[in-house]
Amino acid sequence: MMRRFLLGLTLAAGLPLAARALPPVPPAPPVTLTPDRPAAPAASTPAKPDARLERGRYLAIAADCMACHTAAGGKPYAGGYAIDSPLGTIYATNITPSKKGGIGHYTEADFARALRAGVRADGSHLYPAMPYTSYAQLTDADVGDLYYYFMQAVKPVDEPARQTALPFPFNVRLSMLAWNTLFLDNKRFVPDPAKSAQINRGAYLAEGLAHCSACHTPRNALMAEIGSQTLAGAALGSWHAPNITSDKVSGIGAWTDAELTAYLKTGHVEGKGQAAGGMAEAIQNSLQFLRDDDVAAIVAWLRTVPPVRAPGQSKAAFSHGSAASEEAALRGMAGATERHSLNSGAVLFSGYCASCHSASGAGSTGQSYPALFHNTATGGATPANLVSAILFGVERKIDGEEHEAFMPRFDQRSYVQPLTDEQIASIANYVLKQYGNPDVSVTPAYVAQARSGGEKPVLARAQPFMLPGGITGLLLLIALFVWLRRRRQGKE
Repeated sequence: MMRRFLLGLTLAAGLPLAARALPPVPPAPPVTLTPDRPAAPAASTPAKPDARLERGRYLAIAADCMACHTAAGGKPYAGGYAIDSPLGTIYATNITPSKKGGIGHYTEADFARALRAGVRADGSHLYPAMPYTSYAQLTDADVGDLYYYFMQAVKPVDEPARQTALPFPFNVRLSMLAWNTLFLDNKRFVPDPAKSAQINRGAYLAEGLAHCSACHTPRNALMAEIGSQTLAGAALGSWHAPNITSDKVSGIGAWTDAELTAYLKTGHVEGKGQAAGGMAEAIQNSLQFLRDDDVAAIVAWLRTVPPVRAPGQSKAAFSHGSAASEEAALRGMAGATERHSLNSGAVLFSGYCASCHSASGAGSTGQSYPALFHNTATGGATPANLVSAILFGVERKIDGEEHEAFMPRFDQRSYVQPLTDEQIASIANYVLKQYGNPDVSVTPAYVAQARSGGEKPVLARAQPFMLPGGITGLLLLIALFVWLRRRRQGKE
């Protein structure tokens, strides 16, 4: 889920109370998102559309199922996508209706149990990278429509997806039984009678299929969401899913409805921020195709989320910085044949960043390449998204726009120029001091950590000691048992 973590917002048909008064589901989004659905042959009399199938298709797209269950260059929903979780790589399963490699043998009850309780048809447990903790809120009608779509419209792929093999003890799936007992609230969504139909709709979308909290809520030592910090922002690998509570400083309370709508639809709002990483994927594959009334419902619901202020923060991330250029001062500093002239953040910025973001940091005309000031990536309390954007790049395609948002990556896989940890730290610090939050700084060690996937949670750091610790504990128990037995025999 977590990849994402960042994962996608969704629409549902047949919703309880709040949703039923809304208009019927529109025609399916473009087939580019569901290549498993071949174009219908031309006919003199168009076939009557299958309303249930279209509802299921729309739910699958809105829930962003494709993002995790389709590997790059792979067949739709055939699995194999690698989710780099803090505990190891989890490979998404094949959810095509194949009886050999997928879920073709699942009954609707099996499907519902996997989706809402995290238990497969064979009884084994799923990891919560599959956000069943959020999907537990799904209505029976929506689960049924999703099942119908996957069984009727998705092309079966017989090849099984690559199997997940986490290190001990995380490979013991039975342990999820205890985790679910502690942290899974397996209850369906219940509309709040004190809230409007629109807000209830937004709550169902965002809290359920949307699984916003899976990425935007911090987690405790056992990797469960911290309820008191719902949507207050969380680390997501090397990226940071920001605070999206209604707080006007730390969250999105100072964004207008129009800006929030534009962000969910396009991933870009001038003077505020732009989506990258998992959120860019969610927008590209899912959010941009939501109906306008659904997006409006989500925005309305976001306004009701209790505000959470980050300790010590007094200035919104998007309010930092202004245009400034040191380009003139750099001219003539190094000779034409001088070696090792890329020796400062300003020089590195001029060589690798200014051609797109401009020497003043103002970005390009039209903001296809955004300004670096008044930008949440540079003005935040953490440099995570700035560093990750430099390392891994940005890619976001919006349907109907001629050009996609694109920034090349500068890690070891870069086809432009791989940069060292020291160079990336220098660029990041220059950008932060020149255009962003000057109180934040980046070290080469921080860049190295981001390059390897970000800071590991306590549970992951403890993993190497769990096996020897378990063996030691078992030996101590055996020794205690032997000692007690001998002591008892001695008394006899």
